[in-house]
Amino acid sequence: MAPKEKPYRVYRGGRLKGPIRHEPLRKDRRDSTDGLGDHPKAKPARRSWRRWVKRGLIALSILLVLGVVWGVLGYLAFRGGVQDANDRLPRGARAALAPQIGLLVTSPTNILVLGIDEGGVRGRGGGARSDAILVLRSDPDENRMAQLSIPRDLRVQIPGRSGFDKINAAYAYGGPALAIRTVQSVTGLEINHVVVVDFGTFPEVIDALGGVTIDVPRPILSNRFECPRASNAACSSWKGWRFRAGEQEMDGREALIYARIRQNQLDPNESDITRGERQQAVIQAIADEVVSLGTFVRGPFIAGDLVRPLATDLSSAQLVQLGWRKFRTPDSGRLRCRLGGVALTEGGISYIQGSEENRSVIAMVTGQSAPQPPPPGSGPFGPGCVVGA
Repeated sequence: MAPKEKPYRVYRGGRLKGPIRHEPLRKDRRDSTDGLGDHPKAKPARRSWRRWVKRGLIALSILLVLGVVWGVLGYLAFRGGVQDANDRLPRGARAALAPQIGLLVTSPTNILVLGIDEGGVRGRGGGARSDAILVLRSDPDENRMAQLSIPRDLRVQIPGRSGFDKINAAYAYGGPALAIRTVQSVTGLEINHVVVVDFGTFPEVIDALGGVTIDVPRPILSNRFECPRASNAACSSWKGWRFRAGEQEMDGREALIYARIRQNQLDPNESDITRGERQQAVIQAIADEVVSLGTFVRGPFIAGDLVRPLATDLSSAQLVQLGWRKFRTPDSGRLRCRLGGVALTEGGISYIQGSEENRSVIAMVTGQSAPQPPPPGSGPFGPGCVVGA
């Protein structure tokens, strides 16, 4: 006898009454292994997003590694050039310096910059006078950097010598060491480091940087020097170097000519202090380019050339710290100051006789008083400070 269909279905969990219904599986469950179904279109989208994230992280890691390697190569080239610059500074100059307490990025520091236009810096003096004298003060606690320009014709007493002389003669008499002691005596500032810069090698450095940007405050028609014409007849009719007013790009030769101008035929009120300001502007423009992104990219190729015109006691690490301090200082924390006085002629020699206001300028540089511009009526040699880049 045929077995009767059982009125229930058997499951592990029990039984259910009623006839067995044979229902086909839904299409979206036929490929499921757990009976819950899946979503074949969702997983590829998620996997694609994760794949792009992973690729992006790998690319970023590679760029970071390349950046670190490139920076290390640039620093090694820079360090080699700095070691040569350290060797060019005579030992006597180091003995004249006040000790540096702490790091440059955390402690106040005074750095004397001497500009020599003699085509080579060995720091021996040898009759060459310092063409530019500048004290750079870094004050990290106040986030300030001050540049103090000292006119080369300032009438001073040079330590160890009788009578009065121009301050730039100290370098000729005793090299960087005597220049350091003289500046310390005149300003009362302890000099922690010294940098001797050869203006004659500026073109090579500036061309390696790709040029510099300088803001010329007023039009210039210079005195006639270094005539660019091919013959004497052409030079006799040449009037001088011309620079328009405003911001402009200069290559190495143009920047050197700009720094060497002694007289502006368009402005008879300009003085030796004005010339010092032009030299200061060129140095500032070079410093701006040194800490730029473009210089970092070309670092392994040009880092050694950047310190070629220098003789200094600063180490490569200290120069990097100084560059970082400059990069971090806002325009509101940058001071451009100068000592000054009145014109004086003695024994047929022209001097600048320092005024009492110079003491106030030193207080501005050290942050003991607020910066003030040269007072009205102080003439072309008026001392003071201005705020800004």
